[in-house]
Amino acid sequence: MADEFWKRKSLAEMSRTEWESLCDGCALCCLQKLEDEKTGNVYFTDVACRLLDTDACRCIDYVNRAKRVSTCLVLTVDEPGTFDWLPGTCAYRLLAAGEELPEWHPLVTGDPRSVHEAGISAKGKCVSETKTSQYSVLRQLS
Repeated sequence: MADEFWKRKSLAEMSRTEWESLCDGCALCCLQKLEDEKTGNVYFTDVACRLLDTDACRCIDYVNRAKRVSTCLVLTVDEPGTFDWLPGTCAYRLLAAGEELPEWHPLVTGDPRSVHEAGISAKGKCVSETKTSQYSVLRQLS
């Protein structure tokens, strides 16, 4: 059985490798978001950051992403408010709220494709901001 570190460690106790492995590769955090100023509701669009490889659902310059994209969310345990901008399925958000990882999460399944097979990811559902100038709402953040 795999080491289920996420069940016995808090986010603050995780190593850098463990922290990074929580990312399921959905790339929903790489989609442009809109916030309704009246309600505070956050909506994902189907427009992805210019650094997102939309086929692989991975950043093409992960190490330098915050330098290249000023609005990039760099998650840290010290800023849990940023988790509110993540999808309700995100491991960081779920674990911070004391919830379990979903059954399709790659740490649970052992398969990095499981997030795509479950239909959770942005794969096939978005376009790079370099290829469009229109935003359309994909889904409301839950």
